[in-house]
Amino acid sequence: MEQHTNMMQVHLFISGLVQGVGYRQFVKRKARKVGLCGWVRNLPDSRVEAVFQGKKEAIDTLIGICKRGPFLAEVQDVQVAWEEGKEEYKEFKVTTFYKYKMI
Repeated sequence: MEQHTNMMQVHLFISGLVQGVGYRQFVKRKARKVGLCGWVRNLPDSRVEAVFQGKKEAIDTLIGICKRGPFLAEVQDVQVAWEEGKEEYKEFKVTTFYKYKMI
């Protein structure tokens, strides 16, 4: 079985004015444009959480995009944690915080 050593995963927590401004749909569009899989969701504490899987270069690009956000967003901080993928995502989607266990 071929190993995909160039495939990476990152976990982000984005804070600031990032809910109610189209942030999740913005991330979804940009992730799909750069060829990443994973998910993005709102958290009950007003942050946005996201997981990206794919090539490191694409992930680095999307992290930079997340730091700016869409027009109405005011991003204060983006916490980035590189991690090993526990599952492989086939697409990028917007989800809710109820579907995944809170950290």
